[in-house]
Amino acid sequence: MPDLAQITDVQEVAPELRRQLIDCWIAVTNSGGAAGFPFPPVRDDHVAPVTDKLLGRLDPQRSRLITARFDDVLAGWVVLNRDPYQLVGHWGTVHHLQTHPEFRGRGVGSALMRELRKIARDELGLEQLHLAARGGEGLEDFYSRLGWREVGRWPAALRLAPDDSRDEILMLLDSL
Repeated sequence: MPDLAQITDVQEVAPELRRQLIDCWIAVTNSGGAAGFPFPPVRDDHVAPVTDKLLGRLDPQRSRLITARFDDVLAGWVVLNRDPYQLVGHWGTVHHLQTHPEFRGRGVGSALMRELRKIARDELGLEQLHLAARGGEGLEDFYSRLGWREVGRWPAALRLAPDDSRDEILMLLDSL
C-alpha cells in the first residue's frame, strides 16, 4: 500500500512535490485519463498554472490535497473541497482523482478514496460527498465498488470531439 498524506496549505508543498503533481497530471491526461484536461496531449504550460491555482486554494477548513507515494515517488493524488456556504457546508466535492500510469493496478486510487472518506468524516465533519465522472470510461464501476452510487446524469454534457459526446455522471457517497 502507498504512504498517504494530506496537505492543507500551499506552504506545505515543496517544489519537488509540485513538480511531481504536474508530471502526474500530464502523464494521466496524455495516457487517456479523465482528470480535468479533456484534450490531450497536454504540456507543462497547460498544467502548471492550473496546478498552482488548485494548490493556492488549499485551506484546512475547505480544501485538502491527499497524496499517495511509494518511497519518494508520487503515485497519485486527489482533492477534497468543501463549500464555504452553510446551506451546502455538510457535503464535500471530490476532484481530480488520478493514479500515475506507472502505478495503476496497485490500489492507489482506492486507497486515496478511502483516506479521503475518512478525512471528510473525521476531520471535516462532512455527511456526504459528491463527484462528477466522465461517462464512457467505466469510472462509475470503480466508484460503485467503493460505496458510491449514481444519482443522475447530464446527457451528452461533455464534448470531446464532434462525434464523441459523453454523459457527465453524478455520484454520491452518503454513508461516510
